[in-house]
Amino acid sequence: MKLHLFPLLFSGLSLITAVQCAAIGEKVLSVDSEYRYSLEGLDKVLQDDVRFVWSSLEQRLGTQGLKKAIQDYETSVCPISSSFPIDIKSDSDSVETISLESLPEYQLRLHTKKRSNPLSLGVDTVKQYTGYFDINDDDKHLFYWFFESRNDPATDPVILWLNGGPGCSSVTGCLFELGPASLNGTTLTPIHNPYSWNNNASVIFLEQPVGVGYSYSTRSSVSSTKVAAKDVFAFLELFFTKFVQFSNNDFHIAGESYAGHYIPNIASEILDHKNKSFELTSILIGNGITDPLIQYGWYGPMACNASLSGYKQILSDSDCMKIDDMYSRCKRLISACYRTLSAVTCLPANLYCERILEPFEETGLNVYDIRGPCETQDGNCYLGMDYIDKYMNLPEVKEALGAEVDIYSGCDDEVFRQFILTGDETKPFQQYVAQVLDAGLPVLIYAGDKDYICNWLGNLAWTEVLEWKESASYQKAEFKNWYTEIEGLPAGEIKTNGHLTFARVYDAGHMVPHDQPEAALDMVNRWITGDISYNR
Repeated sequence: MKLHLFPLLFSGLSLITAVQCAAIGEKVLSVDSEYRYSLEGLDKVLQDDVRFVWSSLEQRLGTQGLKKAIQDYETSVCPISSSFPIDIKSDSDSVETISLESLPEYQLRLHTKKRSNPLSLGVDTVKQYTGYFDINDDDKHLFYWFFESRNDPATDPVILWLNGGPGCSSVTGCLFELGPASLNGTTLTPIHNPYSWNNNASVIFLEQPVGVGYSYSTRSSVSSTKVAAKDVFAFLELFFTKFVQFSNNDFHIAGESYAGHYIPNIASEILDHKNKSFELTSILIGNGITDPLIQYGWYGPMACNASLSGYKQILSDSDCMKIDDMYSRCKRLISACYRTLSAVTCLPANLYCERILEPFEETGLNVYDIRGPCETQDGNCYLGMDYIDKYMNLPEVKEALGAEVDIYSGCDDEVFRQFILTGDETKPFQQYVAQVLDAGLPVLIYAGDKDYICNWLGNLAWTEVLEWKESASYQKAEFKNWYTEIEGLPAGEIKTNGHLTFARVYDAGHMVPHDQPEAALDMVNRWITGDISYNR
């Protein structure tokens, strides 16, 4: 799930709070009379665009208010996370610790039955494990929940699943989308999912970055995808050291939304390490945000052009013109971000470009599924996600999973703000996808065609302009119909050259496995068994 920017950040009060609480340790701007104008290297039009955004913030906060916000941002004066650690008394019988000389600052802890018993929850009957990945020097602790395959764990692939946000728990994937069970909203008991992705693969759900879900730190934070990627690589190296029986199995990284940032950078980090205990087989990104420069340009067509979107026109003609006008400046701002990769340009780009979403949000429709309104008032739009928060905060669940925090939060606002305030969201990550493809590894980009916030038109568009060594053959490839193998039902359309594959999933929103579980399972099972062109 990709979170909304403005409800969390763009009002005067919430901006100051966000800046004060962003324990990031990176200067965005120098606090002097020219703090908005440190824009050497940009042409006059781009300088004017960046000044426009900072001036808009100054009008909301006042000059002194904005300067104070920047000063507080630099000194990081607030707590890191809303989840605080519980004092856990453990011994060698309750936890197994894995470490490597090559990664001295990291360790993996695996809970034993004396410490936790996830099997007792009835989420699945397969072998499953929970624990924490520790970054000791920074006092960071990431929670993971691992389910073995329902089929043949010894030979089936391993999938790492990541949700987005930034700041949303991957347990959302586990208990709402592709995992072994969903939850009964009344009894908060598990409901078996026959379409779970662990039908034919072992699946790791990792709660990252720190501060998400059961993950926590008392003094550190993560505010960029680059740092998160380094942590995830270390986690995987330790994971496959412990579970060495899976280290030669195919290994895929999958996720959605802001994982369109995470996954390419993690894959690049893996490829950059020549000596490792595992190999990457492929990556899969669903309704991701990967190339913001291209993707922001498709909010207008998705809401206004029925012949392109495959749905009806949602906005009025005047709102459609407004979006087109805003994208002109948005495009210039993101172009400046791409050139500098600096928060001084990337943060203004994010603040301004997110305003393109405002006309759609004013309709009251669900940005994650254009076919109807939100089910909740908190912006998540799905009652089932509220059930997860309640379930993961049950004392018996925290005990069974070995939680080390007092509060579980499905999406953490502080983590979100920390990423936004470094300008991470509007930075480019498609170049890492090109690196993966050029390394000879297949990539699947899939998108539910009823999502708005990371819509299928924008995702298709960036794949078609991506530069890599076989991009020409992908650009020439035509769409073909995709039917599920078991039922033979029309699931969507596929465009592929045998290396890069784009899948449009019919009648699915932002969370494809939730909306079209059978099609999603068909898609992933065929992919992990080598049918990357969906020819069968």
